Amino acid sequence: MRLAFLPALIGAGALTAFVVFLFIGPFHIVELPLDTAGILIFDACLCLTFFLQHSVMIRKGIRTRIVQRIPKRYFGALFTTVTAVMLFLFMLLWQESSQPIASADGIFRWLLQGIFLAAVAVQPWIARSLDASVDVFGDKALSRPADAAFPPPGPILLVGPFRWVRHPSYFTILVMIWSYPDLTADRLLLNVLFTVWIILGTVLEERDLIAVHGEEYRTYQRTVPMLIPYRVPRPGCGETTGKN
Repeated sequence: MRLAFLPALIGAGALTAFVVFLFIGPFHIVELPLDTAGILIFDACLCLTFFLQHSVMIRKGIRTRIVQRIPKRYFGALFTTVTAVMLFLFMLLWQESSQPIASADGIFRWLLQGIFLAAVAVQPWIARSLDASVDVFGDKALSRPADAAFPPPGPILLVGPFRWVRHPSYFTILVMIWSYPDLTADRLLLNVLFTVWIILGTVLEERDLIAVHGEEYRTYQRTVPMLIPYRVPRPGCGETTGKN
């Protein structure tokens, strides 16, 4: 398919814009006449709307219902496109509160920004560690012939950052979220809601992974931390045995 690259382009564009949003703060494209309470309620609704779309659409039962109405190979691209649109709207409409809570200055500000950039720099390492069969944006499915069978779930690969933490992408997002040096009421709201959502989403995702990989994934759970890389991988823990 000639336009098979579009989901990857749209998805990568939305993620890049979100990283910029987390680093520099709100874009101030749409300004609404709201007081602090109104801003926080509005921003909370934005978060919950994005969480609901993403979490509901990715669940196995909903995926099954959707692919009953569209060809299965289109689901990944559809999910990527809808999620990207929702994320762009989230950033476009986000309202900043003028109420400051804390702000880092001097060396502490540089330190936080350095931590953020370090988390960004890890992303290519994560991407290179993914198995070639992982279809992050749904573009690989579109590139296959319409009558091609879907490949079975790949093996659990314990390589690169997946030796340190089972969900390195989620870990780095949490680092980016909390390393912003200017904490306002709206930013604290974003940090807390996204952190809770990521933790809950990870728990639900791991249930699906256990359903697919069984005891092999349970062994991976016992070997590698879920979100916080608080221990050094054991020697030899880098073979084909664990990755989400």
